[in-house]
Amino acid sequence: MPDGSAERSVERTLGHLRTIDGFEPAPTTPLTLEDLYRRHRMRMVRLAILLVDEPATAEDVVQEAFTGLHRNWSKLRDAQAAVAYLRTAVVNGSRSVLRRRKTARDYVPPHAVNARSAESLAMLSSEHQAVVNALAKLPPRQREVLVLRYYGGLSEAEISEAAGISKGTVKSTASRALESLQRAMTG
Repeated sequence: MPDGSAERSVERTLGHLRTIDGFEPAPTTPLTLEDLYRRHRMRMVRLAILLVDEPATAEDVVQEAFTGLHRNWSKLRDAQAAVAYLRTAVVNGSRSVLRRRKTARDYVPPHAVNARSAESLAMLSSEHQAVVNALAKLPPRQREVLVLRYYGGLSEAEISEAAGISKGTVKSTASRALESLQRAMTG
């Protein structure tokens, strides 16, 4: 792959998934919790799948995020902040899952599990599959930053808020992640 092609591949693949998921512009009227669930649940599940690579676990992470939102609904400054709350909760929940997995792997020999459904893989071309497979091999924070940027369509400031890291760390992490992807996809 020529220089910069890893970024274009990631952008194309995750942008394709974002299009499939039908991202909508932010509504102008306040949303209810039910509206948020209906509009954002599947997007949050797909975000979690890209981070934890297991659909059932991703759904659990999202369910916990919505449960937390329900518990804290009265504390939100406005309903528009709810989507950012959910996104941050999904990222943090995914991190927790990955930490627990790492701990479990320390005690149990690791085994490869292909958690993606046949349907989700069938929707992707071989190039897109290669990108998703390479993403899965990145360290968690690098994967988070790229997924939030190219799948979530977030700005550096939004990624910084959702991931709890500085904007400078977002930039450097994205750069290292793209370099790692470039090496993985050409090697």
